[in-house]
Amino acid sequence: MTTASPTGRHQRRGDAPYLVFERTFPAPADDVWAAITEPGRLERWIGTWTGDPTSGTVAFRMTAEGDDVPEETVWIDECVRPTRLVMRSVTPDDPAGLWRWEVTLAESGGVTTLTFAQEVTDPGIAESVGPGWDYYLDRLVAAETGGGVAGIDFEDYYPAFAAHYRGELS
Repeated sequence: MTTASPTGRHQRRGDAPYLVFERTFPAPADDVWAAITEPGRLERWIGTWTGDPTSGTVAFRMTAEGDDVPEETVWIDECVRPTRLVMRSVTPDDPAGLWRWEVTLAESGGVTTLTFAQEVTDPGIAESVGPGWDYYLDRLVAAETGGGVAGIDFEDYYPAFAAHYRGELS
C-alpha cells in the first residue's frame, strides 16, 4: 500500500510548527502502542531500540535505511501508556539538529487513530521529512495489517510529495 497523495498537514503547537499525520488501525490502542514501542514490532517498519526506557533515554537505530545507519540517543520526555509518547533527539551533523516527535493514540469502538507529529521549522527540511513520515507510517500500517512492507518504495513518496510539504511550512 502506497499513499496516493501526501497526508501530512501543518499545525502550530505552542510556538512551533509541526507536520501532523494520522493513520487508523482496526485494533485496540494497546496493540498499536506495542507496534510503536516494542523493539521487535518497531523493527518491522522502521527500526529498533536498546536500553532502559525508564532511564529517560534509549539508543535507536533505523533498520529500514540499511545496515550502516548509526545509533542515536532518543530522549523520552513523556510516556503515558497507551495514549501518548513525546520524544526528541539531537543529531549534531544534521541541519535540523534537534528533532521532536509526539505520538498520540485514541481508541473508539475497537479502532485506534494514531496521530504523529514532528516539529519542523525549516520548509527545506519539510520536503524530505514529510514524504519520509508518509512512507514510514504506511510501512507501519502494512506491518500491522498483514501487508508487506517490502512493496512500499520510498521513491513513490520522494520527490513526488516534496513540494506539498515545502508548501505546508511556507
